[in-house]
Amino acid sequence: MTGTISIYAVVATLLQVVMVALGAPLLVGIMAKVKARAEGRVGAPINQPLRDLRKLLTKERLHARHASVVLVIAPMLIMASTVVAVAISPLVSTHPLLGSSADILVIVYLLLTGSAAAALAGLDPGTAFGGMGSSRAMTIGALAEPAFLVAVIALSIQSGSSNLPSIMVSTLAHPQWVLGPSRLLALGALLIVVIAETGRIPVDNPSTHLELTMIHEAMILEYAGPELALVTLGETMRLGLLFSLLANLFLPWGIATHSSTLSLVAGVVSLALKTVLIALGVALIEVRSAKLRLFRLPELLAGGFVLSVLAVVTGLVTR
Repeated sequence: MTGTISIYAVVATLLQVVMVALGAPLLVGIMAKVKARAEGRVGAPINQPLRDLRKLLTKERLHARHASVVLVIAPMLIMASTVVAVAISPLVSTHPLLGSSADILVIVYLLLTGSAAAALAGLDPGTAFGGMGSSRAMTIGALAEPAFLVAVIALSIQSGSSNLPSIMVSTLAHPQWVLGPSRLLALGALLIVVIAETGRIPVDNPSTHLELTMIHEAMILEYAGPELALVTLGETMRLGLLFSLLANLFLPWGIATHSSTLSLVAGVVSLALKTVLIALGVALIEVRSAKLRLFRLPELLAGGFVLSVLAVVTGLVTR
């Protein structure tokens, strides 16, 4: 039985990594397509991000003259930390390989590793725009991470554990929790955090070409070719991971909870549907919103933190 469970865990983990690696660029393509249609344009095909990645892999590697080894190592750190976070998170199944390590603190620290690597890469060449982007990204991260942690603590109060699979299994056993005030407040907080962490409007504009307004894009201006492809894929997988966690933490129905092929297939299909719906919602928010000024971002993120604190208080009162 142990062998069967371990094989199932390996298959589930591989499915998660492959699905996020291939599906996350498609989510970005879907959001771009929806925004283009809403603005009266045809837009690029949905698979355009995958085509861009393939094109970058054929380009030449170029490095800034005064850059150090940090610029070379950072893309690998970004990609590795994201892949590990995807592998241990309960996305398709509640029993991935090393699923017992899928504590919220572990996931947050893995994502922080990628963020720190990107910030160091922006600082390393010594350019003005890279330093500006790194400074802005770290400021946003410092404001967003506390809200992320407190919001998930609100979810863990009801389940009695900060382990992500345990939270999802407890939610499946108590479906009435989904419509509780604590869950709804935590959902609002996490939605703000996810938008901030993935650099979407109104926090950042991923399609901007104006350097003075860049946040994430400013940190990777010195990259080209395969290294730019690695950074782009890592950040895109991060978006897919956060969308998937947001979907499964609040609507875990469909995720595989036992060892069977049918359960895994259902987990893959349900995850795809839920993340596409979230992507459509985020795209519609972007169409209806304008990018906030940098000095207004702390107000938005502070609002997310307040919502997460209210979620904790409400969870303790109604427990």
